Amino acid sequence: MVRVAIVGAAGYTGAELVRLVLAHPDMQLALVTSTADAGRKVSDLYPALASCDLTFAEPSVDAIAQAADLAFLAVPHTAAMALAPGLLEAGVSVVDLSADFRLEDAATYEQWYGVPHRATHLLAQAVYGLPELWRDRLPGSRLVACAGCYPTATLLAAAPAVRAGLVSSAHVVVDAKSGVSGAGRAPSATAHFVAANESVAAYKAVAHRHTPEIEQGLARCGLSRATVTFVPHLVPMSRGLLSTVYLRCEHGVTLERVQQVYEAAYAGEPFVTVHPAGRMPQTREVTGSNRAHIGLAFDGRVGMLVATCAIDNLGKGAASQAVQCANLVLGVPETRGLDVPAPVV
Repeated sequence: MVRVAIVGAAGYTGAELVRLVLAHPDMQLALVTSTADAGRKVSDLYPALASCDLTFAEPSVDAIAQAADLAFLAVPHTAAMALAPGLLEAGVSVVDLSADFRLEDAATYEQWYGVPHRATHLLAQAVYGLPELWRDRLPGSRLVACAGCYPTATLLAAAPAVRAGLVSSAHVVVDAKSGVSGAGRAPSATAHFVAANESVAAYKAVAHRHTPEIEQGLARCGLSRATVTFVPHLVPMSRGLLSTVYLRCEHGVTLERVQQVYEAAYAGEPFVTVHPAGRMPQTREVTGSNRAHIGLAFDGRVGMLVATCAIDNLGKGAASQAVQCANLVLGVPETRGLDVPAPVV
């Protein structure tokens, strides 16, 4: 049984991790931390987690290292880079859900996140956590940088076409929409019910911090010098994410060919479903799960592939993907603790 700590367990992603780890047959939840809620019982903050008798503690490297073999860091950027070096030195494996170790280049991190990277010596060691595309590097790794929610859906939607050489342009357009939980638990003017309800809003158009992560992922898939025009939107639902990716294709590509490529690419993947041609995914299909559902359309007039991927932003976009990565790190089946159907209603 692997002893697990969840750092930042009071946030939405952290609470989802608590739920998943409590039910995991190979994990024992040993420690939960929260600076804001230290001293408060988990079940008092989240009555739905009544089976958890733990109390939130202040986060510290020593306490985490004493309690756990593996730590999930469900914390904002910069917080993870402050904790990870000490945890790794203490022998704790780290699965980081923040952005701190996703980008290979420290200068790119500083450009997009506005702060210098303070643990650059770990960047080469970090393994990018998107198993369907880069599973082979995860077993036995000590530091996993889980993919962001928007990059997860976008890269799963684009990767098969890019890897098969169907894409003719290095410029990719991404239109994505996410539920309000993606803004985190802390209240804000844009995520306030009155502001978000009955409204759809584009935000951080062509300036969102996930842009370089998507470009890096496309380049790793073989799209050299990839550039992305990325526009995310906030939609009035609690959870869920839909990314629609527009890819210019080589002459002669057809929907039938694309469909074959995607079905072959994801054949046998336990968490990815490619819908039949003409059927596009909905977020309700994947709510509360680790699943990704993909639909394809092709505009033959202009040679444009439209690939759409639906995920749960708190699930496959964060907590359950982190558990999937941890399973691979630990050498247990990657579906362990995750192989349940999504709720129908």
